[in-house]
Amino acid sequence: MKFRRFTVLLAAVMVASLMLTTAQAAKKVGIAMPTKSSQRWIDDGNNMVKSLEDLGYETDLQYAEDVIENQLSQIENMILKGVDLLVIASIDGTTLSNVLQQAADMKIPVIAYDRLIKQSPNVDLYATFDNFQVGVLQASYIEKALGLKEGKGPFNIELFGGSPDDNNAYFFYNGAMSILQPYIDGGKLVIRSGQTGMDKVSTLRWDGAVAQARMDNLLSAFYSTERVDAVLSPYDGLSIGILSSLKGVGYGTADLAMPVVTGQDAEIPSIKSIIAGEQTQTVFKDTRELAQIAAKMADALLKGEQPPINDTKTYDNGFKVVPSYLLVPKNVDKSNWEAILVDSGYYTKDQIVQ
Repeated sequence: MKFRRFTVLLAAVMVASLMLTTAQAAKKVGIAMPTKSSQRWIDDGNNMVKSLEDLGYETDLQYAEDVIENQLSQIENMILKGVDLLVIASIDGTTLSNVLQQAADMKIPVIAYDRLIKQSPNVDLYATFDNFQVGVLQASYIEKALGLKEGKGPFNIELFGGSPDDNNAYFFYNGAMSILQPYIDGGKLVIRSGQTGMDKVSTLRWDGAVAQARMDNLLSAFYSTERVDAVLSPYDGLSIGILSSLKGVGYGTADLAMPVVTGQDAEIPSIKSIIAGEQTQTVFKDTRELAQIAAKMADALLKGEQPPINDTKTYDNGFKVVPSYLLVPKNVDKSNWEAILVDSGYYTKDQIVQ
């Protein structure tokens, strides 16, 4: 009789344990990504799914193809389907207030992924890179390549900014200008177009075609007899468009060397361009690490534990300073692309050199 009671008790414990495990596995995280037009966001989505599934969570990954209405609808559907947490890389960080209030009403926590969500109190955490430092790295590369610290110059430079609806774009720009502005003020860097400030140099939706068209106009209007020595570009997709414009008027030939052209995200077309001696630099942000941090944040929130945070001062979204984790970006150029990107397993060499 005792043995039978023990067997029944053991079975009950096993059933309870199975139910607990099933309940944990059944928790679902909704992942809203902006677009598949950039390889970077495809990698982010895949890395988020893997990181969360490794922790035992189900996922619902959606891409909005840079259409704000699509993203709003996708997030609403995730809420209606009963996700337990949302990870959102926003298209426009100022448009989500109403849908995030719906999430808050359902007690669904929200993690802003890479791009800060603004104008909402219903953002619990923010996972990103040190975005100001991204701009510092880009501008410092220009500074070194042109020998500005050694007093060389003057040189002609043109500035490009990211999308004005992406909070990160301002951090990139401000970080870069913290290095470049003294040289502009001192006459060692000359912006022949006179175009400065995000209101003049921004590129809506990070569109490479828009950047190419603007570079075409700059070259035609201000560089018919002068050469451009450097272009501050905050993102590889813009850099490729800028390079197309430069090559169209003869840059990259024996008679007219390419200017210094920066970038960000270490996308494969830009790494190939760097190897070919066209684009000069990019900033690598290891999205595997970002996904892992965001997944750890999600796991901690869903378990009622303390999430990883290393910044509580920088990112004010208009309602509050959002507790954040900032990862460290890295410079990549012709000298170190293989060590940083291939040896780390981020890319295979065959993906880049074929």
